[in-house]
Amino acid sequence: MAFEGLSSRLQNVFGKLRGKGKVTEEDLNDAMREVRLALLEADVNFKVVKEFIAKVKEKALGQELQKSFTPGMIIIDIVNKELTELMGGTQSKLAKAAKSPTVIMMAGLQGAGKTTTSGKLALMLKKSNHKPLLVAGDIYRPAAIKQLEVVGSGVGVPVFTLGDQTSPVEIARQGVQHAKDNGLDYVIIDTAGRLHIDEALMDELKQIHEVTKPDEVLFVVDAMTGQEAVNVAQSFHDQLALTGVVLTKLDGDTRGGAALSIKAVTGCPIKFAATGEKIEPLEPFHPERMASRILGMGDMLSLIEKAQAGIDADKAAEMERKMRTAEFTFEDFLDQMEQVRKMGPLDQIMDMLPGMNKMKGMKDMKVDDKQVGRVEAIVKSMTTEEKRKPEVLNHSRRKRIAAGSGTSVAEVNRLIKQFDDMRKMMKQFSSMMGPGSKGPKGAKGAKGGLNMNSLKGLMGKNKKFPFG
Repeated sequence: MAFEGLSSRLQNVFGKLRGKGKVTEEDLNDAMREVRLALLEADVNFKVVKEFIAKVKEKALGQELQKSFTPGMIIIDIVNKELTELMGGTQSKLAKAAKSPTVIMMAGLQGAGKTTTSGKLALMLKKSNHKPLLVAGDIYRPAAIKQLEVVGSGVGVPVFTLGDQTSPVEIARQGVQHAKDNGLDYVIIDTAGRLHIDEALMDELKQIHEVTKPDEVLFVVDAMTGQEAVNVAQSFHDQLALTGVVLTKLDGDTRGGAALSIKAVTGCPIKFAATGEKIEPLEPFHPERMASRILGMGDMLSLIEKAQAGIDADKAAEMERKMRTAEFTFEDFLDQMEQVRKMGPLDQIMDMLPGMNKMKGMKDMKVDDKQVGRVEAIVKSMTTEEKRKPEVLNHSRRKRIAAGSGTSVAEVNRLIKQFDDMRKMMKQFSSMMGPGSKGPKGAKGAKGGLNMNSLKGLMGKNKKFPFG
């Protein structure tokens, strides 16, 4: 996951400061030395690191740490704010033209993921009730047009193409006109990439820019290329006047240097972040949330947004009631599993929870999709009666379920036991809360919220989900 190494290093540094009742200037210097090394190892631009450390030290010393009851927390708060500023301060939103359509030009080197990102952007706009058009402007890469057509078909967005014999400049010009003629309000031009920056590439992009007069020029960059990504972005910006950056593959094994350097070096805000190759809506980049995640404070706002988008509020409330009254069945579990899946990979969801990486066993927990599929297969092999009344599951029934799901009787037994233990635990918890209680201090229940107790209960003590 992006920033994993940096996050771990910074949290270790600040963990030492938290325990100090008094922080001296020497303590601060030692901590900043560690932070500096951590940022450099994360492939953050040297000048950016130097300025960052200077700002933090200046503000920390200005706060008169010796007089504070929580000097360590003050330093962490300063670092959090400076990290946020480093990545742009606040979310930078997509431009919207005064007169439709809004034209967005996608630029970047080959392999950065422009075509996939174009599809994700189109899906995001469509889900916001816009009518986007994808324009196939890459006539050089084999099957690039076909790839965009497949992507467009997958997200239900039209693709404009004139084949690979017409110039990209003309394709872009006619694509914009097609959008005007057909009442489409966003045009996303997928341009050709190259393996390196060359004059031919830049000249073509300049011509497309001149003809279409885009409202946004988004530079798509692979976050895994680190500092080199910043250098390439600067070269593009010098000639094209970029308006924003899209960081792709942020879920890869990346050090995060590009995300922390690119705004400071180019002046271009990071507008979106993309993870994986699956076509899902592009996610707006929130500097303050990313800074919070780097420092191990979680990202509850993004988690709540995912829950609101993927989980039915009424179902969640009913599920919460069933768990409190121990009426929770395997049918309910299957339904909840599907709703949580809509939010994205479980390990990414857990990464957003504050302090999750510090919890014993959680840091190394790997979510195995095949194992999750085995759980689903077991439950789906049950009859309706068995799902609703697990107590009827005798040995012959378990043997049949194992054969039907392609698993072993031992795996079926383990799942049923964990499910039963979870129901007992929830019932005990409910009784501890008192009759009619809906939470601490009379708080209202989990209506509309995310309830993952069923999934956590089935994790058992294993690091792998759910059978280890």
